[in-house]
Amino acid sequence: MPDLPSFPHATGWAAPGAGAMLEIDLGAIAANYRLLNARTGSSICAAVVKADAYGLGAHRVAPVLEQAGANTFFVAHLEEGVRLRPHVAPTTRIFVLHGPMPGTEAEFTRHNLLPVLNSMEQVAGWRAHAGQMDKFLPAALQVDTGMSRFGLSDANVTTLAANPDLLDGIEIRLVMSHLACADTPANPANVMQRDRLRAMAARLPAAPLALSASSGIFLGPDYHFDLVRPGAALYGLAPNEDAPNPLHPTVRLGARIVQRRTISAGDGVGYGLTWRATGPARIATLGIGYADGFLRHGANGGGCAWLGDYRLPILGRISMDSTTIDVSDVPESVLAQATHVDMIGPRRSVDDVARSAGTIGYEVLTALGSRFHRAYLTQAA
Repeated sequence: MPDLPSFPHATGWAAPGAGAMLEIDLGAIAANYRLLNARTGSSICAAVVKADAYGLGAHRVAPVLEQAGANTFFVAHLEEGVRLRPHVAPTTRIFVLHGPMPGTEAEFTRHNLLPVLNSMEQVAGWRAHAGQMDKFLPAALQVDTGMSRFGLSDANVTTLAANPDLLDGIEIRLVMSHLACADTPANPANVMQRDRLRAMAARLPAAPLALSASSGIFLGPDYHFDLVRPGAALYGLAPNEDAPNPLHPTVRLGARIVQRRTISAGDGVGYGLTWRATGPARIATLGIGYADGFLRHGANGGGCAWLGDYRLPILGRISMDSTTIDVSDVPESVLAQATHVDMIGPRRSVDDVARSAGTIGYEVLTALGSRFHRAYLTQAA
């Protein structure tokens, strides 16, 4: 008999009333950090824990990363930084990628957060705050090297170079940018952005440089500069599709089997009855749906669950609270012992789920809902 899915390191199926259990392997996250840190040589390896550590719980993830050696973190919003601060050491740096919104500058200094300044307005606001504090205040400058999203334009950099007093009171700790196409290593935009960062930084006060997030690390040392800031790679997502994924998987999602039934030829399944049986079939309904972040599109393109070695196709549309799968190929003796199936696990990675849903692993992780029973594993991977 094949092995059935189990969660041996959690406290059993710890919440009898839960429709699904999400295991988060903190040891694997720490191992991924160490792997990435080893690839970056002398460059500082920071850690991105925005969006609540990609949905996995920044209050649990960040301390583990800090123990693994991370002393610099990135979040997106001020409130994320405020929530993170109590969970890391006072000396640990927390950069806020979106920078200070007007009138929030004092909150950054109150909570010991470092803003990433993306516009001339943010530069002016931080300079004014430094004047009010009557001291130099640290910050990062982001420059737009071609993604047209965040950062100072080339014209802004020219203005700052011609008027250095615009940076009075600002201690520049980092000049950074972000790669648009790092997941496609042969894309010429990577070289273009790398060279633009060098050229733009040369016109600004001397400071450490940063360009690469997760995928950029795998472009090689020429892209590492002084600091890298992996996010998705920490959580096991593949840096690109051109090579095997060297990272450890960090999550496993098991969904409870709520009900089983046998249907006949012609019977439909789910909203819209978009799937119909061509013959007798055995099906199972799972206690997981799109309200849990298991995307409604996940039924398209070969979405499935796994029970040991048995692949179980998703049938029809995923509902808010439930998903239906085909268990016809599973022997009844095996199915009778099964309490749950793997939605994400050894046979189906986060990236696999994303491909079947027509999206990316980032969206799958950050969409995972709050109804799951969550179990954190702490042993080293």
